Parts: sequence; C-alpha cells; structure tokens
Amino acid sequence: MNNARIAFIGGGNMARSLVGGLVARGGDPALVQVAEPVAQLRDGLVRDLGVAVFEHAADAVENAGVWVFAVKPQVMRSVCDGLSGTAQVQRPLAISIAAGITTGQLEEWLGGELPVVRTMPNTPALLGAGVTGLFASPRVDATGRGIAESLLATAGATVWLEDEALMDAVTAVSGSGPAYVFLLAEAMMAAGEAEGLPPDAARTLALQTVLGAARMLTESDVAPEELRRRVTSPNGTTQAAIETFEAGGFRALVASAIHAARVRGAELSAANP
Repeated sequence: MNNARIAFIGGGNMARSLVGGLVARGGDPALVQVAEPVAQLRDGLVRDLGVAVFEHAADAVENAGVWVFAVKPQVMRSVCDGLSGTAQVQRPLAISIAAGITTGQLEEWLGGELPVVRTMPNTPALLGAGVTGLFASPRVDATGRGIAESLLATAGATVWLEDEALMDAVTAVSGSGPAYVFLLAEAMMAAGEAEGLPPDAARTLALQTVLGAARMLTESDVAPEELRRRVTSPNGTTQAAIETFEAGGFRALVASAIHAARVRGAELSAANP
C-alpha cells in the first residue's frame, strides 16, 4: 500500500477512518486523494490527515491505481457512470464499501473488465475495532487481494468469503450488528432506571457490562455458551433472566431480525440493476 496511489470517492466517516488508519500505519498522505463535495469535510481531512482533497471525483482518481468507493448505495451508479471513461483508461482496482452493490454491478457501471473487491465494514472501524467481510471478483489477483486486505485491516479484523451471495449475511450480522448491541444497551439502561437506578448509574452499569462481556468474548478462547453457563448459577438471578429471555423467543427474534436485514441487503442490490 505504501507505493500505491489511492483515491477515495467519498470522504465521510468510514472513508476518514480508513484513511486515518493508513496514515497511522505509515502510509504516505501524499499518495491519498479524496473526493468529497462538502467543503467542511475536505478541510478536516487536510487539517487532520494531510491528504489531497478534491470536490469532484474525476479529479481525485487521476493517476490512482486503487479506487475506494465510499458513497451511499443509492448514488453509486451515477458516480460510476461519471468515472467509467477514466476507469477504462486507468484500469484501477475498485474497492466498494457500499451495502447491497455487487461486484458485477460495479464492474459493469465502470465499463467492464475491471478487478473489483466488495467489502462490508462496520462502524466500530472508526475506532480500529471493526470487522470487515470481503469478496473478490475473479479478475482480482493476489496483489489486489493483498491491497484490499491491507486497507481494510486498518479498521479491524477481516473475513474473506468465496461466495458473494453471503455478503448480504455479512451485512446482516456485522454491518448492521453494532445497532443490535446499541439497542440492547439502550434497553438495559431503561430497565435499570425502571427498577429505580439513577440514569447515570444505569448508563455506567449497562455500558461497562457490554464492554466487559465483549472483551471476555474476544480475549478468551471460551465459547459464548460456556461463558454464559459459567455466570448462570442454578436457581440464581441470571438464570431467572435467561429463562425470561428464552420464554420470550429471544433466539427466534434475533434470527428473524438478521434474516430481515439480509433480505433488505438483497433488495438494495435488486433496486440498482
């Protein structure tokens, strides 16, 4: 990555986190070119990261061998249409972080016969604690896969998939997943307040519990079900809560929610033929 000129089309939070990760790991800011229509965001990228910024995507991709598409799915086709001529001349590696846009769609919109890597990071990437699913089209060689891996690894863990159809499931589990945890924390805080805790105490207790449980899950080799068993004493308070969750169909509800998210991801793809 240190020798590749890379263009980011879109300079929002996710793009900023990836650029920041590259620079923090020794990448040369002079080789990073970002297209962002919002002047305030451009100014922040220059001030904080020292990269080159442009208002228009056509200027940002000049001489770049890697293009990272960090725009919303709804505008991806129009953005690609405006860059297709340049793409056919420069033949870049195209990397997308947009939900629901397939490698075939992106390749077609850029004029065809280009290497494309589809990725799905999640918002903890902003803290370098994310996880990203990746899929490479057949035109992506080992070097291209390495570039994509190096880029997304700045945001956290990476998982490669060999079946693109599974990317919608990645979106459902990890792409949307942080919101599920936020919802659980929100519900725990509200429940704590309902039981008489002051709001600040309920917040601290709930958030630190989520943080601590996440660290136990990620920093040990113990399976989640075993960790749960260890804190669930027979006839104790935890068992009473777990039994209530189970009686309310907790697992089925989670499965239905993730399925709904996966279906929506497929619908986004179908809406951009």
